[in-house]
Amino acid sequence: MKRNEILENAASCVCGDREQDYGSPEDNFGTIARLWTDYIGLKNVSFSAQDVASMMILMKLARIRNGGGTGDSYVDIAGYAACGGEIYSNSCKKDVNLKRELGDC
Repeated sequence: MKRNEILENAASCVCGDREQDYGSPEDNFGTIARLWTDYIGLKNVSFSAQDVASMMILMKLARIRNGGGTGDSYVDIAGYAACGGEIYSNSCKKDVNLKRELGDC
């Protein structure tokens, strides 16, 4: 598969019906983050939605490294990266808006 095909496949996954099925990446990954945080049970450990995107990429990389990954693993990595980037971008926008509200900008 060529790189443009990987990106097109990833885009169709993360920009298609999945949001209708699972909610926005920010909301879905936020729920996963809270579950992971509760599961770990350590008071000083807290996962974010952005952490979920990064850790899912690491899971796919582990599968690839151990020989269990497929071509779709790279599509999934691109999709997780896109979701993580969007979550990061949205959090930056919220931070800027909050700073404006507080008079910090």
